Amino acid sequence: MLNVPSQSFPAPSSQQRVASGGRSKVPLKQGRSLMDWIRLTKSGKDLTGLKGRLIEVTEEELKKHNTKDDCWICIRGFVYNVTPYMEYHPGGEDELMRAAGSDGTDLFDQVHRWVNYESMLKECLVGRMAVKPALPKDYHEEKKVLNGMLPKSQVADTLAKEGCSSPSYDWFQTDSSVTIVIYTKQKDINLDSVIVDHQDDSFRAEILIKDYSYIIHVELSHEIEEDFSVRVVENVGKIEIVLKKKENASWKRLGHPLENHNSLIPRKDTGLYYRKCRLISKEGVTHDTKLFCLMLPPSTHLQVPVGQHVYLKLTITGTEIVKPYTPVSDSLLSEFKEPVLLNNKYIYFLIKIYPAGLFTPELDQLQIAGTGFTPMVKILNYALTNIPSLRKVKLMFFNKTEDDIIWRSQLEKLAFKDKRFDVEFVLSAPTSEWNGKWGHISPALLSEFLKRSSDKSKVLICICGPTPFTEQGIRIPQLINEERVTGVSPTSVPHELMGVYVDPQWLLASKKRGNQVAA
Repeated sequence: MLNVPSQSFPAPSSQQRVASGGRSKVPLKQGRSLMDWIRLTKSGKDLTGLKGRLIEVTEEELKKHNTKDDCWICIRGFVYNVTPYMEYHPGGEDELMRAAGSDGTDLFDQVHRWVNYESMLKECLVGRMAVKPALPKDYHEEKKVLNGMLPKSQVADTLAKEGCSSPSYDWFQTDSSVTIVIYTKQKDINLDSVIVDHQDDSFRAEILIKDYSYIIHVELSHEIEEDFSVRVVENVGKIEIVLKKKENASWKRLGHPLENHNSLIPRKDTGLYYRKCRLISKEGVTHDTKLFCLMLPPSTHLQVPVGQHVYLKLTITGTEIVKPYTPVSDSLLSEFKEPVLLNNKYIYFLIKIYPAGLFTPELDQLQIAGTGFTPMVKILNYALTNIPSLRKVKLMFFNKTEDDIIWRSQLEKLAFKDKRFDVEFVLSAPTSEWNGKWGHISPALLSEFLKRSSDKSKVLICICGPTPFTEQGIRIPQLINEERVTGVSPTSVPHELMGVYVDPQWLLASKKRGNQVAA
């Protein structure tokens, strides 16, 4: 799963920022690695000392457990007995003792907020703190009506100090769409400032305004399509999020408010929000470094600002492990001279694989769950660049939906710039707005596509996709013109190149969608 953190990385006091001579990792004893700790938590040993009981912990009780041999720490209202973890902590015992017998939430957030302590310390959980946090003086219960301005009591004082106006939102609808309009009243808002997620009936938009997040979070009153569009009018700071209705019904309300809806909160308090991603490709860069490409869910809009990082999460032997990584430019993978993937749908990471490590070997073992389209792109690029006698290059690209079409804009630009190249997209599950071809591979669908421009042309037909698709595709051209699929010998130079490619998701639409990467 992938999460966008609410603060910069490394944190100001983290090990990655300190100068030489500052705090550093402590050498661990043999048998005290992270994997050793995971094994211990799976052993069934009582790590809390309470024989499986969970208790309510008062402040007075917490203070009693403040030694290396008896150390309890509170993080976000939960109390953990970290005594058995002392020897496994990479920062050393003294670092943990800074929060012994007290609330260590702030210290934890300053040093390594990205660590998934809930998973790491779940077998050390003692219980909850008995004292409930007091409500802020300006707390107001969220009204059920979703239109209207954000209550000034929640944000006015905060933004007024920084010379900013309070954000607000509204919504309107047509027969086929719902548009949510957010008025940030900031001139430095761009697409990097907007994060949108739609899961089931839940819709969540987070707008980054300086050190704060303005959140719209609702359970929608009606169903919508997976894909949506986001537009920013930068000179006035207006954001428009257009949702497509599944049914042309009139909405009486946007939905029911969920956690933190219609509120402006410090970014450090927004919590972690992960998305399931698919591993699309990984390419070797050096002997131990690879370039990974992850595809976000179609119902997510996310563009990571330059220099920022995200958290990747994998479940290893039943324990969730989290690591921070900074995305790199997609141009590292580009076969063409311009960027090839939309940066709000795909994220690249340049990651060094440590054979003795815990996280990166597991990441490297993940199977690609998306496309083998790269070979087809390389063929197209080579043919158009290095074969001057080539008269025509055609590509028929099968996908499930429009959102699944990889490199669509770049393929269309290439077709516009080079008149020898034609691309045709075919969808198996199109929306009502789709004007292109749809269906499954068949002689009728390929008959026009595979026509030669000249009877004397030498033709090379390339087919790439899952095995059933490829086998069916090999048979179809033989039915159409009774020729071999290659049309030419491997050593001869073709006059025409025809490529037929299907994304695996197109073929497996009714099955589990690829390999869901916890990234």
